[in-house]
Amino acid sequence: MEPTSSRESLDASPRIDVRDATPVDAPELAELINAIIARGGTTALEEPFTPERLADAYLIGSSVLCCFVAVDRETGRLEGFQTLGRYPELPDDIGDIGTFARIDGKQRGVGSALFAATRERARQIGLSAINATIRADNIGGLTFYGKMGFMDHSVVPGVALKDGGRVDRVSKRFPL
Repeated sequence: MEPTSSRESLDASPRIDVRDATPVDAPELAELINAIIARGGTTALEEPFTPERLADAYLIGSSVLCCFVAVDRETGRLEGFQTLGRYPELPDDIGDIGTFARIDGKQRGVGSALFAATRERARQIGLSAINATIRADNIGGLTFYGKMGFMDHSVVPGVALKDGGRVDRVSKRFPL
């Protein structure tokens, strides 16, 4: 697979295209991720994002290695995004991944289409592995990363949540 640019798209499914995220995507992606945060229970993120903060954290900031969006071909709506970045607690040759899909999305295969692009880009930039850290109560996230080939790596028990609850965080690794 060749590297993609914002003008090229990867054929992901009959209705989804995958392309590099751009700063122009930030408002729509902030809306998408804020809906996930508001619903709760599937992301470690607890504070809503402004488009500017989202762009810096996940799209174009200094720690971002790549970010892809899944676009519905018929409507142009962004159905999800996947970001890969540097995380201070990880070695430089391991990227940290985050995947977010619309909670009202009807598209199947968004995550796997995004991961195909992210995995290829991670190989191109010379990473040795991809790390995913998932809340232990996020069964969907754990299942998704398991299906993509991620293997259990470590667990941080009882991480405090804003509401006073505690939940384990499971790290999984995908070797490249």
